Amino acid sequence: MAIYITGGTALLDELTRVDVLTDGASIAALDAPAPSGTLRLDATGLLVLPGIVDCHGDAFERHIMPRPKVAFDIDLALRDTDRALLANGITTAFHGVTWSWEPGLRSAENARHLFARIDALAPEFGADTRFHLRHETFNLNAETEILAWLATGKVGLLAFNDHTEGTLKTRHRPDKVGKMVERSGLTAEAFAALVERVYARKDEVAASLTRLAAAARAHNVPMLSHDDMTPEMRRWYRGLGVTVAEFPIDEATAREAAAEGEAIVFGAPNVVRGGSHTGCPSAEAMVRAGLCTILASDYYYPALLLAPFLLARNGAASFAQAWSLVSAAPAKAFGLDDRGVIAPGKRADLVLVEDKEQPRVIAVIAAGKLVHLSDQAVLA
Repeated sequence: MAIYITGGTALLDELTRVDVLTDGASIAALDAPAPSGTLRLDATGLLVLPGIVDCHGDAFERHIMPRPKVAFDIDLALRDTDRALLANGITTAFHGVTWSWEPGLRSAENARHLFARIDALAPEFGADTRFHLRHETFNLNAETEILAWLATGKVGLLAFNDHTEGTLKTRHRPDKVGKMVERSGLTAEAFAALVERVYARKDEVAASLTRLAAAARAHNVPMLSHDDMTPEMRRWYRGLGVTVAEFPIDEATAREAAAEGEAIVFGAPNVVRGGSHTGCPSAEAMVRAGLCTILASDYYYPALLLAPFLLARNGAASFAQAWSLVSAAPAKAFGLDDRGVIAPGKRADLVLVEDKEQPRVIAVIAAGKLVHLSDQAVLA
């Protein structure tokens, strides 16, 4: 069904008063007359924005396990997550699934289940939902299976994470590793012993990452390096073909990525909260310095909607620039050339938003379908 959005202010290069016509899954025209039988949405007083592209969100884990050791059916959790995504204007979501050496929530069993169920349920989701494999670099036993997964075409993104080094240093400090211990289901002593066994294979890690990166390149899977600690680490990953720096730990490392024109991801919660909760760079400061090109929801979906409005209000960027951080920029960085902007021929992913202190999503269109509606007043 065609949809005609009239009366709204759409984000093209800048905010512009224009009507938008969709036809099937695509945007058909701007400021064209509405054909008969078209579903009309009255967007008077609303912004019409490109759908949000979230390259890294793991808040779905709280839908699976809202409390430590209290887990729910994965299908139920993923369906509930889809509703949360749409309510926050997210029309493309890469679920960040961590496959670690830990048992529990981030175990091999859970990763396999999510890999299968995200693929199986994707056709019924409102958001275009994809699999972002967050590979813990010391999880050496997973290499063979990950190589097979990459060959299937079902891995949307591959990120390399190393939380093992830090965990080893703090393994006897409950204030630092308590959350990891809880979700693993192990005792503190058993968890500390596991960390030591895993770390003992450190010399094997670099070769494993080299093989995985080569496979990802061969299968055109974009790669990210997570929490790059130094410019040297960023250069090492660049040598493997990893061209996106996700959450660099300091400004010098972000500048190393920027100097090579690489995409740099920071978390939208960092913007909303006014800074990092772990002492890392302020995302707003990085935007001002030109050292953040993409925002991700990280662990909190609502932040991705609010962050661009805050950046614009604070003068860190124009609204068009700020919204690009959650739409056009991630789409471009990860090869989704069919979305992220409002233009004829592009995928009809559109969000109608009431601009207020905390922006309110009124309606969401994903691939030309009306998938979320919070106010019937827009039904013209």
